[in-house]
Amino acid sequence: MTRPPSEPSGSADELLQMLAARTSCRMFDGSSIDPETLKAIVRDGTEAPSSCNQQQWHFIVVTDRERLEEARAISGGNPHFSQCSALIFICFQKGWTHNNYSVMQSVAAATYHMILSAHLRGLASIWNGGIGDTEALREMLQLPQTFDVIGALAIGRAAETAPRLKAPRRPVEAVMSMETFSRPAEMVYPAKPAPAYPAKRITNTDNPFAEWDPSKWSWAQIGDFRGYTVWAKSPIAGVFVSRRNAEAGERELDLLPKLSPGARVAEIMPWGGTSTVCLKKRLPAGVFLDIAELSDGNIRFIEERLRREGLWDDETRLVRFAEGRLPHEDASLDAVVLSQTLEHVPDRKGVLAEMRRVLRPGGALLVSARNMTSRYGLQWRRHESKGQVPLQGPFTPIAVRKLREEIGEGFDIGEEIGIGLEAGYDAAVKTGCAAYRCRLYAIRAVPKP
Repeated sequence: MTRPPSEPSGSADELLQMLAARTSCRMFDGSSIDPETLKAIVRDGTEAPSSCNQQQWHFIVVTDRERLEEARAISGGNPHFSQCSALIFICFQKGWTHNNYSVMQSVAAATYHMILSAHLRGLASIWNGGIGDTEALREMLQLPQTFDVIGALAIGRAAETAPRLKAPRRPVEAVMSMETFSRPAEMVYPAKPAPAYPAKRITNTDNPFAEWDPSKWSWAQIGDFRGYTVWAKSPIAGVFVSRRNAEAGERELDLLPKLSPGARVAEIMPWGGTSTVCLKKRLPAGVFLDIAELSDGNIRFIEERLRREGLWDDETRLVRFAEGRLPHEDASLDAVVLSQTLEHVPDRKGVLAEMRRVLRPGGALLVSARNMTSRYGLQWRRHESKGQVPLQGPFTPIAVRKLREEIGEGFDIGEEIGIGLEAGYDAAVKTGCAAYRCRLYAIRAVPKP
């Protein structure tokens, strides 16, 4: 006879709280882990449920430093792959998916089981789906064509300097409903109208239903998206500096006006703080910086990033940009910076009007935007926009002529530059007519009297 489940005990609650306190680690100390411990962690993973008990999973444990460095290079952006003690590549045998991706669900269950096993053993970990070129990994791992690799689990001991910041979780009331579907409107993102949305039709590079136009999103939806997605929001100093925009961002900031101690500056929707780091380093001592974001989730990450960079001080403040409005008084700011921001907002004219409201006479509006009338814009139309909305949120590049018209309604345009003629990563600065063909267009303007 099956025994009824026992009532939750204090020890069970304590264990669950311990598991809930687990955080993903991106900074490891590189120390070795006993092979028997690694084997035990994988064994624990195999205790997870498996569809039809097929157990069509396979886990390749990599500990060799040269191979870890190779895995890091293939990933294109995961430094922790070479810092961890072991990298467990998560594989499955093809041809056994049954329905609803059940073989991948089984692999996911086993992976989480390994994560919890590592945590209970005092080890840190992070699961990554972004592993890079899977064919290059296939060659490195000597993986037969009948198997695929779909992720990697990094395990090790957290470095002493590793952040312990846990990414925010949605309230359970928002992600659970009784009997029928119910979910807050801001957590249901827009999609192009269609009679059905078959999951098998949707990939990262080909999603006919993706809604890239931010005007189709509400402020609340964009805020929710940015608040929970952790793309480019690492609190680790120096991490996630975009190859495309790193040097270009510095060229944008060359348009900053001369600011004296006591001046007040606002940066609008900087995402995860990478651009904020560059801006903060440019500001003279005594200049106050207000960082305006849409959600508390972003705000926490930005503050932690600045602390890690040694840039958090009494001259820095984080504020909410609720519904595209600042909490500042009229004519109270000396400069506002919108670095590749306007192409993400639902109401560009409303945002520009708000910037004019808060800028003092003679204050500087610094704007940059991805340019639709450029080689990058052509690439965006032909390829990028055919895929899924990226983790940076919905955006649409803006034609320079259109942007100049919108800014010109409330501002007198001063200096303007173009950055990068190529669609990729160059940051060559152009002026005059050539600026209008560049990937990025940047402008400094002042409010009209």
